[in-house]
Amino acid sequence: MSELDDAVRAVLGALSPGEVVTYGEIAVEVGRPGAARAVGAVLASLDDPLPWWRVVTASGRLVPGHEVEQARRLAAEGVELTPSGRVRIRHARR
Repeated sequence: MSELDDAVRAVLGALSPGEVVTYGEIAVEVGRPGAARAVGAVLASLDDPLPWWRVVTASGRLVPGHEVEQARRLAAEGVELTPSGRVRIRHARR
Protein backbone atom coordinates (compact mmCIF):
# COMPACT_ATOMS: atom_id res chain seq x y z
CA MET A 1 0.00 0.00 0.00
CA SER A 2 1.24 3.48 -0.83
CA GLU A 3 1.11 6.60 1.33
CA LEU A 4 -1.77 7.83 -0.83
CA ASP A 5 -3.67 4.59 -0.23
CA ASP A 6 -3.21 4.93 3.52
CA ALA A 7 -4.20 8.60 3.52
CA VAL A 8 -7.35 8.01 1.45
CA ARG A 9 -8.34 5.11 3.69
CA ALA A 10 -7.88 7.33 6.75
CA VAL A 11 -10.17 10.02 5.30
CA LEU A 12 -12.83 7.45 4.38
CA GLY A 13 -12.61 5.87 7.81
CA ALA A 14 -13.22 9.25 9.46
CA LEU A 15 -16.46 9.96 7.56
CA SER A 16 -19.68 9.66 9.52
CA PRO A 17 -22.97 8.39 8.14
CA GLY A 18 -24.54 11.06 5.95
CA GLU A 19 -21.25 12.84 5.22
CA VAL A 20 -20.40 13.06 1.53
CA VAL A 21 -17.17 14.31 0.01
CA THR A 22 -15.83 14.58 -3.51
CA TYR A 23 -12.77 12.89 -4.94
CA GLY A 24 -11.17 16.32 -5.20
CA GLU A 25 -11.87 17.18 -1.59
CA ILE A 26 -10.18 13.98 -0.49
CA ALA A 27 -7.21 14.79 -2.71
CA VAL A 28 -6.86 18.20 -1.06
CA GLU A 29 -7.26 16.72 2.40
CA VAL A 30 -4.46 14.21 1.84
CA GLY A 31 -2.14 16.88 0.48
CA ARG A 32 -2.50 16.02 -3.22
CA PRO A 33 -4.63 18.80 -4.74
CA GLY A 34 -5.54 18.00 -8.31
CA ALA A 35 -5.20 14.25 -7.77
CA ALA A 36 -8.91 13.40 -7.81
CA ARG A 37 -8.34 10.65 -10.38
CA ALA A 38 -5.65 9.08 -8.22
CA VAL A 39 -8.12 9.08 -5.33
CA GLY A 40 -10.63 7.37 -7.61
CA ALA A 41 -8.06 4.72 -8.48
CA VAL A 42 -7.46 4.03 -4.79
CA LEU A 43 -11.19 3.73 -4.18
CA ALA A 44 -11.57 1.37 -7.14
CA SER A 45 -8.96 -0.93 -5.61
CA LEU A 46 -10.48 -1.06 -2.13
CA ASP A 47 -10.93 -4.54 -0.81
CA ASP A 48 -12.02 -3.59 2.69
CA PRO A 49 -15.36 -2.38 4.04
CA LEU A 50 -14.66 1.35 3.98
CA PRO A 51 -17.60 3.65 3.08
CA TRP A 52 -16.81 4.19 -0.62
CA TRP A 53 -20.43 5.24 -1.22
CA ARG A 54 -19.80 8.55 0.58
CA VAL A 55 -17.57 9.78 -2.27
CA VAL A 56 -18.97 11.41 -5.41
CA THR A 57 -17.74 13.59 -8.26
CA ALA A 58 -17.65 17.38 -7.94
CA SER A 59 -21.02 17.49 -9.73
CA GLY A 60 -22.55 14.97 -7.33
CA ARG A 61 -22.52 12.09 -9.82
CA LEU A 62 -22.49 8.61 -8.36
CA VAL A 63 -19.96 5.88 -9.20
CA PRO A 64 -20.65 4.56 -12.72
CA GLY A 65 -21.85 0.98 -12.60
CA HIS A 66 -22.64 1.20 -8.89
CA GLU A 67 -25.26 3.95 -8.92
CA VAL A 68 -28.12 1.82 -7.59
CA GLU A 69 -26.13 0.45 -4.64
CA GLN A 70 -24.55 3.81 -3.86
CA ALA A 71 -27.92 5.59 -4.00
CA ARG A 72 -29.43 2.95 -1.71
CA ARG A 73 -26.64 3.30 0.86
CA LEU A 74 -26.69 7.10 0.76
CA ALA A 75 -30.48 7.21 1.13
CA ALA A 76 -30.21 4.90 4.14
CA GLU A 77 -27.93 7.54 5.70
CA GLY A 78 -30.36 10.37 4.95
CA VAL A 79 -28.50 11.85 1.97
CA GLU A 80 -30.82 13.50 -0.57
CA LEU A 81 -30.45 12.82 -4.26
CA THR A 82 -31.75 15.02 -7.04
CA PRO A 83 -34.40 13.64 -9.41
CA SER A 84 -31.54 12.92 -11.85
CA GLY A 85 -29.78 10.76 -9.22
CA ARG A 86 -27.02 13.09 -8.09
CA VAL A 87 -26.07 14.11 -4.57
CA ARG A 88 -26.94 17.64 -3.59
CA ILE A 89 -23.35 18.55 -2.77
CA ARG A 90 -24.09 21.76 -0.88
CA HIS A 91 -26.38 19.89 1.51
CA ALA A 92 -24.27 16.78 1.98
CA ARG A 93 -20.76 18.07 2.68
CA ARG A 94 -19.28 17.74 6.08
